[in-house]
Amino acid sequence: MRIDKYLWCIRYYKTRNVATNAVKKGQVRVNGSVVKASREIYPLDEIVLRKNQIDHKLTVLDIPESRVGAKLVDIYRKDTTPKEAFEHTDLLKHAKEHYRKKGLGRPTKKDRRDIDDYLDESE
Repeated sequence: MRIDKYLWCIRYYKTRNVATNAVKKGQVRVNGSVVKASREIYPLDEIVLRKNQIDHKLTVLDIPESRVGAKLVDIYRKDTTPKEAFEHTDLLKHAKEHYRKKGLGRPTKKDRRDIDDYLDESE
């Protein structure tokens, strides 16, 4: 089975087109090398795909006939993504919140509208 179809079948991407574009951009590696969308996948292949700033690591256990339900995905792949990868995204989320706390610095466009609405109501 093709790599793009496999990633779509095990529900890592919503459509095959999105999966194909991710492979073309080089976000998917099989056994350590960047591949084309037409690359065939076999059991025990190691797949590393980058999605939402996380490097997901998968091992192919079996090839599905077609797209499978969410409960059946674990039959066809083994997820070996380290927990540190997910913790890193939490750290990034907290860093963005820390960058500019609400009420500090110059008001945003939404803040300005809220201030104007408040002043109009008080008059």
